[in-house]
Amino acid sequence: MERSRAIPFQRMSTADVSSKSSPIIEFREVGYSLGDQSLLQDISFSVSEGETLILLGRSGAGKTTALKLINRLLTPTYGVIKVRGRSTTSWDPISLRRSIGWVIQESGLFPHYSVAGNIAVVPKLEQWPDNRIHARVSELMQLVGLEPNLRERYPHQLSGGQRQRVGVARALAADPSILLMDEPFGALDPLTRAELQKEFLDLQRRLRKTVVMVTHDLREALLLGTRIALFDSGKLVGTFTSREFANSQDERVREYVNPFREAALPI
Repeated sequence: MERSRAIPFQRMSTADVSSKSSPIIEFREVGYSLGDQSLLQDISFSVSEGETLILLGRSGAGKTTALKLINRLLTPTYGVIKVRGRSTTSWDPISLRRSIGWVIQESGLFPHYSVAGNIAVVPKLEQWPDNRIHARVSELMQLVGLEPNLRERYPHQLSGGQRQRVGVARALAADPSILLMDEPFGALDPLTRAELQKEFLDLQRRLRKTVVMVTHDLREALLLGTRIALFDSGKLVGTFTSREFANSQDERVREYVNPFREAALPI
C-alpha cells in the first residue's frame, strides 16, 4: 500500500507565490570565512516576495550564517547579497536591520521589559508617537493570540509559547516586509510547537511576509515552507518544493527522507 504523504496541517502551495515577482532577497555566489575556516562556499539562491524559504540542514551546515548575512550581522567574504534590489553592503546596517523582523529560539526577549515594552522596541527607536505605539502593541497582541492582561507582564512570568508569541509580535511591530526566523519553535514542547506552527501558517496566509526560516527538522520544513534550501557542510545542495524534496534521488536529500520512510512516517 502506498504511504500517505499528508502532513498534519495544509502547507501553503508554491502556486500562492507569484512566479513573476522579482526576488526580494538574492545570494549571488556568496562565501563566508572565519579566519581560515570556510563556513559558506559559492551560495546562490533567491527568495520571492511572499515566499517562505526554509534553510534546512544539520548543525554546522551554514544555515544560521546565511541568515545573519541577510541583515548584515555578518558581511560576505565574497559574492553579493541583495535585499530589495540593493547590496547589503550599500545599506546603512541599522536601517537594514530595523526593516527586517528577527525571531530566534527562546524568543530573545529583553528580561527587564514588559510584554508591551518588548513589542514596542523598534517603533520607539523609530520615534513613533506614544498613541501609535500603544495601538500597535494592542493590535499585535491580538494578532498573535496574547490576552490583553499579559501586557505588563515580564518574560519570566510567561510560558514558553507566550514568550515565542511576544517574539513574533516584536518582529512584526514596524510591519517589515521580511522576517528572518532562526529555529523559532525548536525549544518548545511538541504540543506547543505544533500549535505555533499552525498559527504561523495562518498568520502568513494573512500577512504575506517574505520569510527565511532556519530549521533542522524535516517535518517542520515540509509543513511551513513554500521551498526548502538544503545546506550541507557550507554548501547549498539545492532548493526544492516539498514534492521535489520528497522524491529527490540526491544522496544528501535521501539522508533526510529515508528515516521517515523507514519509520513509515508521513512526509
